[in-house]
Amino acid sequence: MIRAVVFDVGECLVDETREYGTWADWLGVPRHTFAAMFGAVIAQGRDYRDVFQEFSPGFDLYEQREARAAAGRPETFGEEDLYPDVRECLRSLRADGLWLGIAGNQTVRAGTILGKLFTNDVDLIGTSDDWGASKPDPEFFRRVAEVVPFANDEILYVGDRLDNDLRPAVQAGMETALVHRGPWATIQWNDEEAVKLPTFRVESLTELAPAVQAFNRSGR
Repeated sequence: MIRAVVFDVGECLVDETREYGTWADWLGVPRHTFAAMFGAVIAQGRDYRDVFQEFSPGFDLYEQREARAAAGRPETFGEEDLYPDVRECLRSLRADGLWLGIAGNQTVRAGTILGKLFTNDVDLIGTSDDWGASKPDPEFFRRVAEVVPFANDEILYVGDRLDNDLRPAVQAGMETALVHRGPWATIQWNDEEAVKLPTFRVESLTELAPAVQAFNRSGR
């Protein structure tokens, strides 16, 4: 049975359109040009951070985050940036008695924002900066397994990426769900691996609670 559901953050719970638009502005690049390069880098199977190198060789993402903050333009997101199905999904899963967590490649600042947004909604908020391990490093999923009070095969990890989310979660012995949104899932959706690997493929998070219910009833 699935007893715990853990969610990725970017493009799973949070629509990152505004944040990446802010990065384009910071680089002085038209937003549509930045978005086009972003998609090209993903389609080529490269690290998304290569996008910044294309426009600014030697770009250090962590240093530039600090520079943005110092300039009064820190990374930020709020209720308006959550996908509209997030709240309903969490309520439904909680009503079914599931343990809920949020864990993704995020900064300490982002973790603080998540804590304020989901104070009473989840049992765990974990970030790569807090844990000192980033997806797809297996250590990240070992940390997830340590804090979730159930066996690995009773954990469902929900994400939008094959490389960062599904593959390492499956390798850790977890069930997985691929949500069809954001640049990664849009580009990868019809890949053979994206069809065969996840336990669930959902167009919306509103589909998740019924899918988990059916899984638990059937044992698969």
